[in-house]
Amino acid sequence: MSASVNRVILQGNLGRDPELRFSPDGLAICNVSIATQYVQRDKATGEKTEKVEWHRVVLYGKQAEMVSEYSKKGDSLYIEGRNETRKWQDKDTGADRYSTEVIAEAFKFNSSRGEQGDSPQQTQRPAQRQQPSSKPASNFMDMDDAPF
Repeated sequence: MSASVNRVILQGNLGRDPELRFSPDGLAICNVSIATQYVQRDKATGEKTEKVEWHRVVLYGKQAEMVSEYSKKGDSLYIEGRNETRKWQDKDTGADRYSTEVIAEAFKFNSSRGEQGDSPQQTQRPAQRQQPSSKPASNFMDMDDAPF
């Protein structure tokens, strides 16, 4: 099997307030819609137009609770995660339906609301990254120490 990468990085604005719900076993699940923008030049006229792309993002657990509590429509978020496609059947027609979402693994508040200290934590990373490493130091720079 060849190597592959499923990595998504988004920085954009929330298109609506976060929607928080809980699974039957009590896991917090937050759905957000994030808009990203880019400029495209029309080849025929040379005119620049701004394009908006919408992304469905799902956060789980503590991350879901934090985003739900400390963000609102219009706020800027930085998201890292992976693409995942869900399949379900339409209740009315029984037809198969598909939805591609970004499953967030880390996020950062970018809006002024979070920068003012309303949020107790600016960046939330996956649990496995928060655990101290018992491995000896390698020759590679730790990405948390990277200057960018």
